[in-house]
Amino acid sequence: SALAARTASVPLAVRERREKQLGLTPGPGETDATPDGLSPSDLARYKRHKALGTLPKSEDGKVQSPKEWIQRRDARRSRIRGFRTIRRTVPTQEDPDVTKTVQEVDVVGQPVYLPNIIFRLVRNHTPEGQDYNPFEATFRVPPSVTKTDIRSYLFAVYGVKTTYIRTDLYYGRSKPRGLSNRKMRSTYKRAVVGLVHPFYYPHRMEDMPQEERDKREDFIEQQYFVKEAHKMFAQNRFRSAATSARGDESKQWKFDEGSVKGRGKILKEVARRRQLKEQMVADLVGQWQKTR
Repeated sequence: SALAARTASVPLAVRERREKQLGLTPGPGETDATPDGLSPSDLARYKRHKALGTLPKSEDGKVQSPKEWIQRRDARRSRIRGFRTIRRTVPTQEDPDVTKTVQEVDVVGQPVYLPNIIFRLVRNHTPEGQDYNPFEATFRVPPSVTKTDIRSYLFAVYGVKTTYIRTDLYYGRSKPRGLSNRKMRSTYKRAVVGLVHPFYYPHRMEDMPQEERDKREDFIEQQYFVKEAHKMFAQNRFRSAATSARGDESKQWKFDEGSVKGRGKILKEVARRRQLKEQMVADLVGQWQKTR
């Protein structure tokens, strides 16, 4: 659910503080929210306002309940900013000498044009063994974009309403490593956005039947040669490591496509050959015992 998605996206420091102070340890797919939808931080803030007597009153004159308070706060946070309602006195059409008061919407801020930035939608990080969270969406945006910019942009351009936004910065390498020609990654900001309506990432192979999944994998392989690219990358990495380790002897050394590469694979091959040797010895001993 959306509440479970909000709980799962809580920062680690906040999660540790809640576990230490409140003893809350929600598992995967669980939520630490109250039945009214208040998080532990919202509940503490509501109790503090209630103790100070600063809670607004509802229409019947009573103090707002937790549900009314959180709904009013969320409505204020998600409002369209940059506008205000003003009252003006204008003459009526029937008699110009008679005036009336009307309400008009006036723009407070300066006009903002469509930005020349890119919001890149990527798949959510899903831990192994857990289901994909459709109430979250992950974007990669420029570091200068703020949470308010993200919320306004998604609502103004795409009509997407958000409930919460978590951001963190990923810094790219400032200089290449050694003499390699590896492409340097640029710095970007990751934004995890809570959604009001669920959204499923398109063409998720985890949700496809086996036959459709096989067709999708074949299509990706035919278009992008993913397996072949991984194989070539592993061979180039092994060739580069072997060349740098041999030094001057690298000119006389030739790469064997059928050779075993990697420490784990070498140990596995040694164990396999040892097992074959022991099996041959056992068979030979058995034959000798039969001939006696």
